[in-house]
Amino acid sequence: MYEKRTYRDLIKAGGLVSFGVSVKETDLWICADRMLENEAKEQVFKIRGYIESYINLHPGFLTTLDPWTVAEPALLIVREMAEAGIRAGVGPMAAVAGAVAESVGVELLAYSNEIIVENGGDIFIQLNRPFTYSIFAGKSPLSMRFGIRLDSPGTPFAVCTSSATIGHSFSAGKADAVCVVSDSCAVADAAATSICNQVTSEKEIQRAIDFGKRIDGVSVIVVIAGGKIGIWGNAEIVPL
Repeated sequence: MYEKRTYRDLIKAGGLVSFGVSVKETDLWICADRMLENEAKEQVFKIRGYIESYINLHPGFLTTLDPWTVAEPALLIVREMAEAGIRAGVGPMAAVAGAVAESVGVELLAYSNEIIVENGGDIFIQLNRPFTYSIFAGKSPLSMRFGIRLDSPGTPFAVCTSSATIGHSFSAGKADAVCVVSDSCAVADAAATSICNQVTSEKEIQRAIDFGKRIDGVSVIVVIAGGKIGIWGNAEIVPL
């Protein structure tokens, strides 16, 4: 059942055009210099075809919760998902939303100097200005109370969020939100899932952060569970 993603109404991207692109389960919200709906949709069809073709040959790629090794030549997005899962210790599909967001974002950079591609809370970004990311954490009293200010002008990066209490994605943990920043959207997505799995209570926040710090490519971690928060990395926290 489709749920309207009302948080998208809060995305502010001054000077950029915003539009949605949906193909089957893929539901993107994109901000760019100009309307690029056709270009984005074409890329979504292409990369979904790549992933679906690999799954047809290797059905376990879709269902495994364990890291997956690609043993033969495969297209880039499949290899990125598998590598992200190996780094984070999860299955490759834990990285699919982030990998799709980045693939579309990189393609659209040929047409737009600035890009935001959001895919269910997983965001690929290239902006020439600072970016503040607010964290929705469901019923936690800390939800939407602060933001992470990220300053990476002209360099693409990713912010991905996983939750055990929001949405329909599987999680073995109980965190209201785990947010991860990385220069790889697939890695950020897989890492957020893996770290979220470690948070079985508010007391496990520090242990989960210590676990996440060891994942190659992770630069910022924010964990929210109930009324408590843990933060690691080089990020400025700003009140909202």
